[in-house]
Amino acid sequence: MDIFIQQLINGLVVGSIYALIALGYTMVYGILQLINFAHGEIVMMGAMITISAISVISASGIGLPGPVLVVGGLLVAIPITMLIGFIIERVAYRPLRKAPRLAPLITAIGISIVLQQVAVLIWKNNPRSFPDLLPHEPHNFFGAVITDLQIVIVALAILIMLGLLVMVEKTKLGRAMRAVSMNQAVASLMGVNINYVISMTFVIGSGLGAVAGVMVGANYGLAYPTMGFMIGLKAFTAAVLGGIGNLGGAVAGGILLGIIESVGAGYLGPLTGGVLGSHYQDIFAFMVLILVLVFRPSGLLGERVAERA
Repeated sequence: MDIFIQQLINGLVVGSIYALIALGYTMVYGILQLINFAHGEIVMMGAMITISAISVISASGIGLPGPVLVVGGLLVAIPITMLIGFIIERVAYRPLRKAPRLAPLITAIGISIVLQQVAVLIWKNNPRSFPDLLPHEPHNFFGAVITDLQIVIVALAILIMLGLLVMVEKTKLGRAMRAVSMNQAVASLMGVNINYVISMTFVIGSGLGAVAGVMVGANYGLAYPTMGFMIGLKAFTAAVLGGIGNLGGAVAGGILLGIIESVGAGYLGPLTGGVLGSHYQDIFAFMVLILVLVFRPSGLLGERVAERA
């Protein structure tokens, strides 16, 4: 039972990160019906920029506590990733809004590759250790162990997700986003600036991606230029699982996928007689994606949309 609880805790931590990244996918899809496959690279950029910023601040000789250094690095990374998200939307996606669906999809994959290679040019292709600046004090929980860092990751992810939901439901920008997602033409006639709303969607999603990137780096202790590909695919799977375009679905899908992946990895070896080990845990994400697409394409919380004549 203590092993099962430990896997649940690990799954909750990883699932919170997946949910935060999945929100970026689902926000863009809800408004543009576009899968922004470059979002995983935004997450990677957030982690790499934060590590570089921490190195620069530390080299300056300013004696700051570890958590303050991480926050300082994150405050550098968030505006840069937001700017990258804005540029991507303005340069790569806006000219293709009226193009066939395949064109922006291919562009998204191309932007992903470009960002990845830019990161390789800047930071080389070697993993970089995330500075050990955050508390890792372990706490016993029914025989399992949870650290201060894991508690911070889950709590911060929940606060950010709740803040985003409140923003979408209660603010003027949130109402404009919901209007544009329902009908761009009518929203435009009602005075909504479509271009501004779409740009802000990319900007906010990119900011969330930067925070998620730091969480990934801190949780695993390293970051590298190609890390965005796999974690981006898993977060996309989480968005599909919950119902892409649905913010609550993205949160539920991310947490559920994290738990499925962690619990499955813990028991994968015994179930296969030792043929497959825990390092094969990635298969669970894509098994879930296949099953959801086959049996419920709209996701767990997505709405079934009838075909129009």
